[in-house]
Amino acid sequence: MNRRRFVQRTAAAMCTMPIASALAFTHVKASAKNMPEWLKALVNQNDIGVEAIRKFQVKDAKNDAYGGVMDGFDIVNPHSTSALIQASANAISSPGSKFFRSPELLADMNLAALHLVRTEHSDGTIDLLSTNFHSTPDTGFLVKRLVTAYTLIEKSKTPGAEKMLANLQTFLIRGGNALSVGGIHTPNHRWVVCAALAKLNSLWPDPKYVARAEEWLSEHIDMDADGQYNEKSTFIYSSLTDRLLITVANGFNKPELLDNVRKNLDMTMFYVHPNGEIVTDASGRQDKALIGTLENYYYPYRYLALKDQNGSYAAMCQMIEKTAGLKIGGFLDYYLADETLWNELPASKPLPVNYVKTFPNSGLVRIRRGNWDSTLIANNPAWFTFMKGNAVLQGVRLASSFFGKGQFQSEKLAEDGKGWKLVQTLDGPYYQPYPKDFIATDGDWEKMPRIFRPTSEVQALETTILIQETDNGMQIEIQTSGTERVPIAVELIFRPGGTFTGATLIENTKDSWLLKEGMGSYSFNGDTITFGPGVASHKNIALRGALPAVEAPTVFLTGFTPFKHTIRFS
Repeated sequence: MNRRRFVQRTAAAMCTMPIASALAFTHVKASAKNMPEWLKALVNQNDIGVEAIRKFQVKDAKNDAYGGVMDGFDIVNPHSTSALIQASANAISSPGSKFFRSPELLADMNLAALHLVRTEHSDGTIDLLSTNFHSTPDTGFLVKRLVTAYTLIEKSKTPGAEKMLANLQTFLIRGGNALSVGGIHTPNHRWVVCAALAKLNSLWPDPKYVARAEEWLSEHIDMDADGQYNEKSTFIYSSLTDRLLITVANGFNKPELLDNVRKNLDMTMFYVHPNGEIVTDASGRQDKALIGTLENYYYPYRYLALKDQNGSYAAMCQMIEKTAGLKIGGFLDYYLADETLWNELPASKPLPVNYVKTFPNSGLVRIRRGNWDSTLIANNPAWFTFMKGNAVLQGVRLASSFFGKGQFQSEKLAEDGKGWKLVQTLDGPYYQPYPKDFIATDGDWEKMPRIFRPTSEVQALETTILIQETDNGMQIEIQTSGTERVPIAVELIFRPGGTFTGATLIENTKDSWLLKEGMGSYSFNGDTITFGPGVASHKNIALRGALPAVEAPTVFLTGFTPFKHTIRFS
């Protein structure tokens, strides 16, 4: 389960409202008594989520899990239980919610808080049951959001809330003890802990919170010259870190941390596909090549658009509103807790839609020309993407059957005149008898490592890929040298849902196609990518040593070395 989202079933329920009609982003000035329309829409959506998640709360007082909430796998866990409190705090504190100051909902929230107290370990930590146990960072994720929930409940002046708040405070203070001494796993976990400590310190000041945050912050922020954080996780952890650093900057009076957020937001403007999705191909985490929009960035863009009166950030907010819609409601508590976010955005400035931008620290080049864009990636078996409106070429891969290690991947993406170059060099040796003085007397093969055997008949294969922009798109030229008659297969992997012309379905496959000659096309929702010309010297599309086929419509071009072929995309 994703610890920063509601449970699977709840999330599905919260997205049942039509985005276009539910989310009217009319940017008018609003006060605490005049919630803007876009925020009202999110409150209404949150009500749907509250109704859904309450169904999964254990109400049997004889059950050890009493008050806890099940996730999509019917497992009661602290994250789902915390999600009920978070969503309910949004509702109970919003005058426009059907649950505003609801005593029934408050009772459910109290049961959830008591469950959290009972299941919290004696050291103050909780478990992420899918992987982490006695986990300080997972405790931080919960504490950070639950402190905000605490403030919303307190501000709501719901009758009888004192008892529930006391139970929630018990959980939070114990969690603070863990956060003051516990360890982490990943770079962003440091800032999770710091943000949670900042939140705690805002309500219950404690020198140990400040001291521990200073320890982590003394390691400096893990940002490279491109404006990207260490994990390069554009869909999940970069936006998370932006939100965390804003919290830490405000909570511990460190405005200089906002410069890191600005640098990342500036970079992210060049990581946007024409349809509003975010480029994830260079991520070092689980969101690599994931399809996602930019809802996770809405809060930092809105916060700094208003703070800095930044028109480009305002334009990003408007783009996210249009393309992600109600999905920004995952951070409703941020918007409810800070009424300055209700203010009208500054006048927007045009966003970059016509550029070539290199990000050397991520091994990535971004090219965008209006309604089409392309991403070139080093250290990745899918080293090229092309998107034209709704039609998406998710990746291009190349493999040969060269000694079972011919999946193409290049460590470097180098500029080469008017384009870029990827190179892979492979060798395939044979091995001679083991040196006589070291032969294992029992004949055990494992005792005679191959690295100590003399080699002979060494074969070599070098593959060079040149990528260039054309008048109306991109082209890739593939050229090999070295060993001859090696089978090669090029995969053009498209997003599911569209239709092909010019390609032939390969027999006994579900969605594998050959482009034998001429040009092919792929169309989806009114947009079309044209590609080719084709070549098909054989039908072997499962070469030994190649990665497994992707479960997506894939067009293959095939041949033998020496192989030289240019493929154009427009």
